[in-house]
Amino acid sequence: MDTKGLKDIAALIKATEYSLAGLRSAWNNESAFRTECVLTLIMIPAGLWIGETAVQKALLVLTCLMVLTVELLNSAIEAVVDRFGGEWQELSGRAKDLGSAAVLLSLVLAGLVWLLVLI
Repeated sequence: MDTKGLKDIAALIKATEYSLAGLRSAWNNESAFRTECVLTLIMIPAGLWIGETAVQKALLVLTCLMVLTVELLNSAIEAVVDRFGGEWQELSGRAKDLGSAAVLLSLVLAGLVWLLVLI
């Protein structure tokens, strides 16, 4: 293996470490993320059991993972906004509200997919 290949592997390992640190941070600091993780741990096996086709199973599982992904992005937005100060600022409030709205829409989408598969 050449030197570039070893550097690529080292970069991949480092990126994985950063990602795991982000997941630990979200778990330790974000109660909504913890709640959604617990629900996801219950819903993924349920989705695999409930889904009759591979597509249904994939939709049920992926919508759960999408909620976690959007929650992580919302938490990142909130952390950046909070980094710049505690005083109220219209754009900061808007950024937080938009992130929260994204989480809400991901939850609605997941709920609709589950409902449609169940009926």
